[in-house]
Amino acid sequence: MLTAIVGTNWGDEGKGRMVDLLSGKYDIVMRYQGGNNAGHTVVNERGKFILNLLPSGILRTETVNIMGPGMVIDLEHLCNEVQKLRDGGIDISPEHLKISSRATICMPYHKLLDGLEEDRLGDKKFGSTRRGISPVYSDKYMKKALRMGDLLHMDTLAGRMKDLCEWKNLTIERGYGHEPVDYREMLNWLEKYGGPWREYICDTSEYLDKAVVEDKSVMFEAQLGALRDIDFGIYPYTSASSTIAAYAPVGAGVPQYTLDESIGIMKAYSSCVGEGPFTCEMFGEEAEKLREAGGEYGAATGRPRRVGGFDVVASRYGARIQGCTSIALTKLDVLSIYDKIPICVAYELDGERIDFFPSGIVELEKAKPVYEYLPGWGCDISRCKKPEDLPVQAVDYIRYIEKAVRCPIKYVSVGPERDEYLEMF
Repeated sequence: MLTAIVGTNWGDEGKGRMVDLLSGKYDIVMRYQGGNNAGHTVVNERGKFILNLLPSGILRTETVNIMGPGMVIDLEHLCNEVQKLRDGGIDISPEHLKISSRATICMPYHKLLDGLEEDRLGDKKFGSTRRGISPVYSDKYMKKALRMGDLLHMDTLAGRMKDLCEWKNLTIERGYGHEPVDYREMLNWLEKYGGPWREYICDTSEYLDKAVVEDKSVMFEAQLGALRDIDFGIYPYTSASSTIAAYAPVGAGVPQYTLDESIGIMKAYSSCVGEGPFTCEMFGEEAEKLREAGGEYGAATGRPRRVGGFDVVASRYGARIQGCTSIALTKLDVLSIYDKIPICVAYELDGERIDFFPSGIVELEKAKPVYEYLPGWGCDISRCKKPEDLPVQAVDYIRYIEKAVRCPIKYVSVGPERDEYLEMF
């Protein structure tokens, strides 16, 4: 079984929690794209963990976790993230974690360039996390990046690093007027933070192909959501990688295989971190009420998330782009605060009501939300274990979304703990 767990909206849908929940059914969990510019928050019997780079299956000792070829890896961040897990009693060994030799290394100068460009843009900034994601993916496609496999041959890197830093300093020093980076400092950084991972680095494509042949089950874990995809998202307010399920076998290193299942993660309302159009957005006291109830602050940055009611238009588009075979609806319990639940059922564009998601940024920036309301249930649902335990209004809400996005809802989370969920079918 090859399953992708993907976001259907702007990211932050609760993928980490669902991967942690479902990973017990899989032999392997693999991150296939992205870097440490987003976070997955997982709460289980061991505590609360925030994962930026590591696959969310890392909290299960029986699961093999893989960081795939499509990822970009900040070695310093990886060291810190792993240390926090070890401090929490989580064992991480080469048998438990494997890192693709083809994954790209995110260098300190990538983070520097990210920040310098955001500062230059000022009020026109993209809302970058300043973690170097766009610069490192740019270098990857310009064929001027280092890969994890290069850490196995440090004796060959001095000349390459010197050339790379000379090239980078044309922009850093002569473009932005910042002091240049020193290639010797970059080499020292690679040795300090890359050295601990040498025994973890391998040809994960070969490993994964063998696992599939042996009929092992694999879960592909995505970062962010469909609306942050470099091709199908709200460009240019996107990530620099492909976040869609169809990319999973490619980013994982096994493009010869196809998915059996694509589970789309979808919040029971909407949230968004960063800049760009967010049509269903709420403001003022209305937004603050929902933000506080849902704890809507970025796991990677701590930034307050923008919030809104469930966006039918964006969610239906996201489910289609992700090729979802089923939906996992998260944070339904948060909506217990409402007597009447707001839902963005359509957009208004140039005076006309539309029910499709515009492909262009100009149209999205002009679109206005059309809100309607469904009856709320106004009570705690965190102890509900099966659909019949839910208030009828909660079931009606689930069925409304299911019909609106044209995809069956299989899982519903009713609280943050691992066991606080139910299956609809």
